[in-house]
Amino acid sequence: MQMPPGNPLLLSLTLQELLARDAVQVELIPEKKGLFLKHVEYEVSSQRFKSCVYRRYNDFVVFHEMLLQKFPYRMVPALPPKRMLGADREFIEARRRALKRFINLVARHPPFSEDVVLKLFLSFSGPDVQNKLKESAQCVGDEFMNCKLAARAKDFLPADIQTQFAISRELIRNIYNSFHKLRDRAERMVSRAIDNAADLLIFGRELSALGSDTTPLPSWATLNSSTWGSLKQALKGLSVEFALLADKAAQQGKQEENDVVEKLNLFLDLLQSYKDLCERHEKGVLHKHQRALHKYSLMKRQMMSAAVQDREPESVEQLESRIVEQENVIQTMELRNYFSLYCLHQETQLVHVYLPLTSHILGAFVSSQIQGHKEMSKVWNDLQPKLQCLFAGPHGAPSASRSPHDGLSPH
Repeated sequence: MQMPPGNPLLLSLTLQELLARDAVQVELIPEKKGLFLKHVEYEVSSQRFKSCVYRRYNDFVVFHEMLLQKFPYRMVPALPPKRMLGADREFIEARRRALKRFINLVARHPPFSEDVVLKLFLSFSGPDVQNKLKESAQCVGDEFMNCKLAARAKDFLPADIQTQFAISRELIRNIYNSFHKLRDRAERMVSRAIDNAADLLIFGRELSALGSDTTPLPSWATLNSSTWGSLKQALKGLSVEFALLADKAAQQGKQEENDVVEKLNLFLDLLQSYKDLCERHEKGVLHKHQRALHKYSLMKRQMMSAAVQDREPESVEQLESRIVEQENVIQTMELRNYFSLYCLHQETQLVHVYLPLTSHILGAFVSSQIQGHKEMSKVWNDLQPKLQCLFAGPHGAPSASRSPHDGLSPH
């Protein structure tokens, strides 16, 4: 892990350095059996390891379990849910995106990125990656057992660590809530762009259908005017421009889904893993430490009671031995508690390293809007001259008193 000399607690990373650690692609390779998907495989390619391997969802599950086993005090992102019976392609695509976010967050995480379990997952091409992952974690112990600084973690923590942790947790909770709302709005905008594309396409098709109508026109209805024929000719060719407009709207929606919604989801996945870590800290090592202290307190009372009742020396010795053993457990749990806080401090900093991603997201959103409106505006402007005959006067010439911008109220 990159840290400045003198204080191993502090991270010295920029967002660009973090993102440059690796870029992992996850693509679908479905195997078909009839019309139904038998199972789904993923092609996972790592820029850092220059590798390309094939993984199934269950391989990700075992990899996730090994990470939690080896790094219980770090932000391990959650996996998307397992495919339910009858899951559609939309669900499978959403899960592919989620797995891609998961593996990129893991591949860029400082401690994870240097661990053998990540290298195995991204580069091992043997027949049974799951057993290989499990073997790599056997008899190794977790990060606490392998970190040289674990026993001295307390020395690197500020005196008011609990207060700072509570404030940071509240701040990140607020950030998560706001980004969740931003993501929901961005998804709605993408959905509207896709709906707009579909509407424009249908609008153009209907105009073209109207222009292609072959129903005979009785002379008593036209009074020898060629207006309807001219209008039909103009309407017939408009589907091309409207198809182009639909394509531009769909492109904008797709771009915003990839560059805005996905980045928001990536950051939300990270923030959720921080929230999960805080809960693990409170329900895990902190709770175990408190339980160990409570058990120790009960033993001490039993010892005092035995001394008062003048029990046999053997039973007293056994109790003393258990108390010494419990003191060792408490000492270990106390060290683990401080190490957990040490890791939490670093993970909090890591979240803040990711915060400038906000500017990337906003930049992508603004650029997409500018480019999208610019391209659609050009098509609308190209379309406008083709509408001139629609505003023609009674004898086929453009009316001097009307323009495409006039209202429909009579003069």
